[in-house]
Amino acid sequence: MKTPEWLKPSLYGAIAGAAIVAIAGFSWGGWMTSAGANELADELAQDRVVAALVPVCLEISNADPDRVALIEAIQAASGFRRRDALIEAGWATVPGADAPNRDLALACVEGLELDGS
Repeated sequence: MKTPEWLKPSLYGAIAGAAIVAIAGFSWGGWMTSAGANELADELAQDRVVAALVPVCLEISNADPDRVALIEAIQAASGFRRRDALIEAGWATVPGADAPNRDLALACVEGLELDGS
């Protein structure tokens, strides 16, 4: 089948327009692939789970008989070492879990308000 000459500019324009719309949509329009959406959803779910478990971590810390000494050890540490000290205290291991959660430990350190903030 032979394409009429007058149809070629329209086809080229449609192809160029589709490419421009796709580039603009993915760059500035907020479009994303399903893999990108799944990654974003996983990150959001992890953040929400950690936020929901912070009260559990704080309750575990309040119930610990060695709380005062452990709080002093955590306060004496700086930066990421506070997180490690909280993990060593066992407060970042929620009931039913085999291992401590590092993200939970970091959020729990912030929840303890060690610097009076």
